[in-house]
Amino acid sequence: MVMNRNILSRVRTFRAAVIIGLIGISAILIPVAIADEGMWTFDSPPLRQWKERYGFEPSQEWLDHIRLSTVRLSEGAGGGTGCIVSPDGLIMTNQHVGRGQVAKLSTGSTGSDAGRDLVRDGFYAPTREAELKCPDLEVNILFSYEDVTTRVRDAVSKAVDSSTASRLRREAMAVIERESVAATGLKSEVVTLYNGVEYWLYRFRRYTDVRLVFSPEEQIAYYGGDYDNFTYPRYCLDITFFRVYENGRPARMDHHLTWSEKGAGDGELVIVPGFPGSTARLLTVAQLEFQRQIGNGLQMDVWTSRRDALKEYGRRGDEQLRQSSATRLGLENSIKRLVGQQTGLQNQRIFQQKIDSEKRLRAAVAARPEWQREYGEAWTRIEKAYQDYPSMARRLAWSSLASTRLGTLASSFARYAEEIARPNEKRSEQFRDSRLESLRLSLLSRAPIYKEMEVALLAAWLRDARTALGSTDPFIKATIGSDDPQVFARSLISASKLHDIEFRQGLINGGPEAISRSDDPLIQLARRLEPTLRQLRDWQETNLLSIEAAAGEKIAEARFAVYGKTLYPDANFNLRITYGTVSGYEEDTTMVPYRTTFHGLLDRASGFGGKSPYQLPDRYLRLLSAPGSFDLATPLNFVYSADTIGGNSGSPVINRRGELVGINFDSNIQKLPNRYLYVDEAEGARAVGVHSLAITGALDKLYNAQPLVREILTTKAR
Repeated sequence: MVMNRNILSRVRTFRAAVIIGLIGISAILIPVAIADEGMWTFDSPPLRQWKERYGFEPSQEWLDHIRLSTVRLSEGAGGGTGCIVSPDGLIMTNQHVGRGQVAKLSTGSTGSDAGRDLVRDGFYAPTREAELKCPDLEVNILFSYEDVTTRVRDAVSKAVDSSTASRLRREAMAVIERESVAATGLKSEVVTLYNGVEYWLYRFRRYTDVRLVFSPEEQIAYYGGDYDNFTYPRYCLDITFFRVYENGRPARMDHHLTWSEKGAGDGELVIVPGFPGSTARLLTVAQLEFQRQIGNGLQMDVWTSRRDALKEYGRRGDEQLRQSSATRLGLENSIKRLVGQQTGLQNQRIFQQKIDSEKRLRAAVAARPEWQREYGEAWTRIEKAYQDYPSMARRLAWSSLASTRLGTLASSFARYAEEIARPNEKRSEQFRDSRLESLRLSLLSRAPIYKEMEVALLAAWLRDARTALGSTDPFIKATIGSDDPQVFARSLISASKLHDIEFRQGLINGGPEAISRSDDPLIQLARRLEPTLRQLRDWQETNLLSIEAAAGEKIAEARFAVYGKTLYPDANFNLRITYGTVSGYEEDTTMVPYRTTFHGLLDRASGFGGKSPYQLPDRYLRLLSAPGSFDLATPLNFVYSADTIGGNSGSPVINRRGELVGINFDSNIQKLPNRYLYVDEAEGARAVGVHSLAITGALDKLYNAQPLVREILTTKAR
C-alpha cells in the first residue's frame, strides 16, 4: 500500500505524541465510562453524567423528539445518518454520505443528458418538481423499541452447544421480527446489545421514495481532498439535502429539528444522535491480537485491491474517472481510517494496558467461585476458536464476487433462490421476511451499471484473489482457474443480462425456479460458487461466530457482575446518542481554534495558489473575493468532543434546546483508534462538523437557494 506523505507524517506524530496520552482512558480498559465517552442507546441515555457535568436534565419528550428527528440512510452495504429539518420531509446529511446517489443520478458522455456530472458541478432543485428521485436510497426512522431479551434468551436456554444456541437464537429473532411486521407494518429488526446480554426489537418507519434537493460541488464538500481528510483545521461544506416522499407527495413529519440562530459556540454542550457503524471496544485480547496481526492487514489488502483497480480504470479518461470516483473516494476514506485504527492497536504500551485490564477482570471473576463456574471458561473458548481462524481468514476475505456490482447482484440472486425456499426462521438474516423489501430495493435499483468498469474491477479482483489464495484454492478453481483474468471477466460481463432491470424483475417475479433455470453466465457462476461459499460461511458460523456469541455473552455478564451496568454497548449501525463540548485543543506546541471561517478558506486557497486539491469552485472565487458580498467571518467548520465514529457522518449536532448547530462529517487523526478504545478529548481527539451558519449563509449567498433557506429557517419549534 502506498500512502502519501501527509498521512505518514501525521501518523508518525500520532504515534509519538498522542498514543502515549491514551493510556488509562480507553473504554475497554476501564470498567466505567469517563469524560464525554459513550455511544449510548436511547433506552439508557447518560442522564446522570449530563446532570452532574452539565446540569442538563432533558425530558423524555425531548429525547423522543430527537430520536424521531434522526434518520438512518442505507445504500447497499453503506450508509450514514441524517436529520429531518422541515415538516415536509426535508432531510440533511453529508455530501459524502449522499455522494453515491448523486453519482448515480449523474450521466455519462452520451444520451440526452450527456455530461451531467452532479458530483462535480453540484445540484439544486428550486421547485419540488425539479427534485430527482434516487435509485436505491432507503431512509429509516426508529419509531419504537422494545426489550425482547427474555424471549430470545429463553429460546436458547436449553441448547447443548454453541452451534445449537446460535441456530435457536436466529430462529427466535426471525419469529419476533415477523410477528412485529405483521402486527405493525413497520420494518422490524432484533438488535443484539452488550454481546448478547440484551436484545431489543427496533421498529422503523421506512421510506424508499427519496429525492435529491441540493448537493454542492464535491470540490467544496471535500475541500483539500485526501490530504486534509481526518485532519483539522478543515474548510468543507459537506452537506446534501434529500426529501422523502409518501404516496407521491412530500412526507409530513411530526418531528423535525429547528435551526439555531447562533450555531455552535465555544464551550457549549452539544448532543449528537446518530447511527455509528461499528466499534470493537469490548473485544478480548485474543480477538484484538487477531485484528492487529492478521484481520486489519487482510482488510487493507482487500480495500487496496479495489481502490487500485478503480484508480487504474479512472486513468482511462474523464468519463471513467467520473464513473469510478464515488466508490474510490469511499475506499480511500476507509483505508486512511484503518491506518489510524491499526496504529492504535500496534502501540505496545496500550496493548499491555488491555492485557492488564483483562487480567483484572478475570481475577475478579476467579475470586468468586460461583462467578468462576459461570464465566471463567469464556475467555479460553474464544482463545481456542481464534487459534484456527488465521488458516481460514484469507479464504473468507477473498472468496467473494462483491468487488463489482454485477457480481454482488449475481451472488444475491443465487442465495435468494436458496434462502427464499426455506421457512423464514431458517433463513440468513438478510433474507428474512422483515428484510426482503430492503433487499429487493437493492436488487431492482435503477442506478447505472458501467460494463467496462465492471470488467476492470472483476478482472483485478480475480487476479489478486488468485495471487492471495493460490491456483488450487476452491474459489479460484470454480472461477478463473488458470484463465486470463481480463478475458474471463469480459466474457462474463458482456454476456450477462443482469445490467437490465427488467431482466432482474423477471427473476424476482419468477421466484427460485426462474433463478435456478437462468442461463445468465454470472448467475451460473454464482450458483457454481455457492457450495464453496456456503461451506465457508458454515465453518465461520460453527467454529467462530457461534462461539464468540456464547462466550462474549458470558464475558459481558461477568463485566456486569463485577462492575455493574456502567458501560454502553458497542456500536452496530443502530441509533445512539453521544455528547461533548465545542472546544479547540492543543497539538504539539500550538493551539488549534474551535472553528474555522471563510476567511481561512480563502487564505488556504491563496496559499496553495489555487492548485488541486485546494482550488475553489468558480462561484466561491467570484463571490468570496468581491468586497461585501459575503461575511467572511462566518464560521465554516468546528470541532467538539463527542464520541463518534464512521456511520455518525451526517449526524445532527444539537444544543440543549434541541436546536441544530451543525452537522458531523469527520474526525481528526487523534481520534482514529476509537474503534477499539475511547480517546479522551484532553488528548486532542475531536469530531469535526459543518457550522449551521455556514450552511444557511452558503445556501443563501453562494447558491441562491433562498426557498430552501426559508424552509429550514421558518420551521417552528415544537
